[in-house]
Amino acid sequence: QVPLVESGGGLVQPGGSLRLSCAASTRIFRSYTIGWYRQDPGKARDLVASISSAGSIYYADAVKGRFTISRDNAKTTVYLQMNRLKPEDTAVYYCHAGFSASEIYEYWGEGTQVTVSS
Repeated sequence: QVPLVESGGGLVQPGGSLRLSCAASTRIFRSYTIGWYRQDPGKARDLVASISSAGSIYYADAVKGRFTISRDNAKTTVYLQMNRLKPEDTAVYYCHAGFSASEIYEYWGEGTQVTVSS
């Protein structure tokens, strides 16, 4: 089973909305913090939002009030609802799952392109 499967990227006009989905295996969904990173060409990959298995949520300042991250326990899927999109939100978005114990365990999705342009 593929650990993380992303979907939902695409082209949208400024001010529009998109929803990204990250379907995780049951093992990962139950224990890992799952989040979304984004990356522009030639730049570092930045954390956008994350949600822990206990429901604790983090948002980067750049997306607070516009993006919402949520979990669907029945579908073992994490969603990133992106509203009021701006051209600077354009990037490849990657789903990430991380777990820290005596070691750090992590998985990355393949990435999905989000383009905000008129």
